[in-house]
Amino acid sequence: METLICPTCGCSLVRLGVAKNNVVSRRYRNKEYSFCCDGCAVLFDEAPETTLMETEDLVVCPSCLAEKPINQTVALSHDGKTIYFCKCPYCMSVFKENPEYYIKRLSGEIEFSGVFSDGHGCCA
Repeated sequence: METLICPTCGCSLVRLGVAKNNVVSRRYRNKEYSFCCDGCAVLFDEAPETTLMETEDLVVCPSCLAEKPINQTVALSHDGKTIYFCKCPYCMSVFKENPEYYIKRLSGEIEFSGVFSDGHGCCA
């Protein structure tokens, strides 16, 4: 499942409430990367290969939006696709109640104001 993860800090842009039209982006080796803030984009510019290696195996739990290394997750097959969850049993059970909502939220199709929607955030 595709979701935007900042390649510098590894944060889910959905969890932070950074909409696709507000991302900071950079092109590197013919691929577009999205960042949560200008600071992360600048750090990426300084060492793109190292930065990409540090965050390459991260996935986002569709229920709680936690970022996890793929080897610390539990996989579930849904409509022929593998979806990775944090190991919390609640996350998988709540997903099963309304999978389409969580899939759309994770892909950015449903607006989510983010965990810092009260104005206090790391990148505000």
